[in-house]
Amino acid sequence: MKNIRRGTVVLAASAVVGLTLAGCGAGRDEDAGGEALIVGTTDKVVSIDPAGAYDNGSTVVQTQVFQYLLNFEPGSTELSPDAAESCDFSKPDEYTCTMKDGLKFANGNELTASDVAFSFQRIVDIADASGPSTLLGGMESVEAPDDKTVVFKLKGENDQTFPQILATSAGPIVDEDTYPADKKIDDDAAVEANGFSGPYSIGTYDKNQLAEFKANPDYDGTYGKATEEAVTMKYFAKAENLKLDIENGDIDVAFRSLTPTDIEDLEQTDGLTVHTGAGGELRYIVFNLKTMPGDNEEQKLAVRKAMASSVDRAALSTDVYKETFTPAYSMVPEGQEGATESFKDMYGAAPDKAAAEKFLTDANVDTPVTIKLQYNPDHYGSNSDQEYNAVKRQLEESGLFKVDLQSTEWTTYQEESKADAYPVFQLGWFPDFPDADNYLSPFLSEGPGNFTNSHYNDPKENLEDPTMTKLLDEQRTEGDEAARMEKLKEVQDRLADQVPYLPLLTGTQVAVTRDGVEGADKTLDASFKFRFTSLSKK
Repeated sequence: MKNIRRGTVVLAASAVVGLTLAGCGAGRDEDAGGEALIVGTTDKVVSIDPAGAYDNGSTVVQTQVFQYLLNFEPGSTELSPDAAESCDFSKPDEYTCTMKDGLKFANGNELTASDVAFSFQRIVDIADASGPSTLLGGMESVEAPDDKTVVFKLKGENDQTFPQILATSAGPIVDEDTYPADKKIDDDAAVEANGFSGPYSIGTYDKNQLAEFKANPDYDGTYGKATEEAVTMKYFAKAENLKLDIENGDIDVAFRSLTPTDIEDLEQTDGLTVHTGAGGELRYIVFNLKTMPGDNEEQKLAVRKAMASSVDRAALSTDVYKETFTPAYSMVPEGQEGATESFKDMYGAAPDKAAAEKFLTDANVDTPVTIKLQYNPDHYGSNSDQEYNAVKRQLEESGLFKVDLQSTEWTTYQEESKADAYPVFQLGWFPDFPDADNYLSPFLSEGPGNFTNSHYNDPKENLEDPTMTKLLDEQRTEGDEAARMEKLKEVQDRLADQVPYLPLLTGTQVAVTRDGVEGADKTLDASFKFRFTSLSKK
């Protein structure tokens, strides 16, 4: 992982090798020059419109069709110019980008600095509950003084994370002539508008069934031009069907989400290769601090600490996920720079019934405590069912809890989880950029800046200065590496003591390809961007 420090990101000349890609609609595309490349997934698209999506399924689509000011080169966490020619801090609290010449959208409209400023301001103004507006909490304003220049005014000085945020879900550039400023548009309208400037545009589109991506000949950016005319994404309702299609050769690439058992089986299957890449995916439990069990804040904290002392992460890793996921003892997973094991230090690596019981007894909490625990059976993989039944057993085996376990399909789940419907619930995190801050700030911001809507707040030293907010701001703007690591440790220790979230597991990225498909290893990197332009088929 690389911490982005103050400095200029500039366009460098490089040779770009064309990668062979092809796709299909209902079948193989003969006009594309041979058999087409088809990618399969169980992920679901919430919205193509960047203002309305902050999820992995939507991000995969946006990665192919939208341009960003800056982006990550395949296999790297180094930022590189995409639509920008250069970006740098013009003042400690001002970040300025100069646009490339001659950019345009697939619909023929020019892409200028005005579109960029419009795109960022639009996400903030719409502030959709399912959108990425929380990522722009450090942006005070954005303006385009001319067609070539974009100026971001920042709320703090020397923000070490802001350049990376330009390459996240908050960063896609949309066409201001076709997207409204005050509301998101549905997927059919986005496809019809054709306001795409990435390496692909979208042709045939049947939401969460089939999407055909067509090469955009005008793309001039980080990934290089696509050499084939189309790639098709096929969506599956169940992992077992995704596995069957990759085995039978009906698709060429399977990317998210196969079960651990499926992955084990496919590793032994002739003609297939299982690829693994940089981890960072996090699985965790959210406590709604308003509706969770407990008559007062002291009792609620005791319940959270007792649960932290009762879960067996190692058993979840081994028994449910066959070690494709490993125990997580912080919201910042092991392997990320600055990660600690604060939860292990405070609550141990194994369940401790005596410690859990003491937390509850000291706060006068009657046992067993009824926990209404909600999980999603599809978005985080079909093993979520086994995972949360195992969590239920672990908690109930302590004799301290009675768990009412329920599940809800993803589209409804993401809405209800943000509407105080679930007192305790499952979530997962796919990082926006490779920095410890991205595992902390989205969860520990107070009010609308907290995407989980968990009602998190931190005891304040004074009315204007929440302690956690102060720590987060300090680590984000600290230019000295060692000093920043100390601040990150302090944040993680405080989080473990408060337990607003309970980290469980962290996992690697996995893709399965058929023989003749190359490039998967290049796109399974720590930037967490799955790029069609990295794939090729012989």
